[in-house]
Amino acid sequence: MKTPKRLEPLIEEGLIDSVICQLMSGKEAMIYLVSCGDAVRCAKVYKESNKRNFQQRANYTEGRKVKNSRRARAIEKGSRYGRIASEEAWQSTEIDMLCRLGIAGVRVPKFYSFFSGVLLMELITDSEGNVAPRLSDLILTPKQARTYHKTLIDQIVKMLCAGIVHGDLSQYNVLVSNQGPVIIDLPQAVNAADNHQARLMIKRDIDNLTAYFGRFAPELAQSDYATEIWSFYQRGKLPQAQLTGNVKQQDRPVNVGNILQIIDTVIKKEAAWQRHKQTKWGNPLSQC
Repeated sequence: MKTPKRLEPLIEEGLIDSVICQLMSGKEAMIYLVSCGDAVRCAKVYKESNKRNFQQRANYTEGRKVKNSRRARAIEKGSRYGRIASEEAWQSTEIDMLCRLGIAGVRVPKFYSFFSGVLLMELITDSEGNVAPRLSDLILTPKQARTYHKTLIDQIVKMLCAGIVHGDLSQYNVLVSNQGPVIIDLPQAVNAADNHQARLMIKRDIDNLTAYFGRFAPELAQSDYATEIWSFYQRGKLPQAQLTGNVKQQDRPVNVGNILQIIDTVIKKEAAWQRHKQTKWGNPLSQC
């Protein structure tokens, strides 16, 4: 195929030899298969900001630190330079996450290089050496659904132990390789300790996967791993936690008498305060 313009600099630099084909087009980027010597890899070409379809981006950039103060001010002001810097920061986040998560033992594609707005990374393949399918493209047996669900819950826990929440995880952002699920698409990932939306994001991630796997193994739809995982994380007990997916609800009966007593006390205090004002200042309306 004809070499896309965005990939020409990588050929000129010797990072890739040729472009084999376009693999897919997502809301964030175009993915190409490229040859690098004897290897076949993925080239992720990020779309320009006005051509992307990622909603509420500000929620994901909260808490991200920009070391260069000039760049940070420019990003905050939204100047032309700031918009360029913001794009670079968005893309570099994915590189950082791939490296950090790879070290933490999370199943993500291996990072090779980043040049001229293009991310070069590992091609994930299935048991026959073909391009691995997305989880959403598969019809699973109940056993496969339970196995993949457990694997991904374990991966989410590992991510959180590394301080990271994916933030956009679903069956569309998981590839199924010959060794099981692999998590992809990480430019929106957030640092759990620095983003106030992290708890809601991880719940949405887990709920997305639970709903999907629940189609094949209905009992999974009744689980609540999100609440359980976040509770252990907040208490610093996550790495050693034994997850069950069950959260005990506090179903204690309401003490109506106690509530009525509190209300009565408040009413009496207010009445006493009004009498006090009348005694001290009189009726202000009568003085007009």
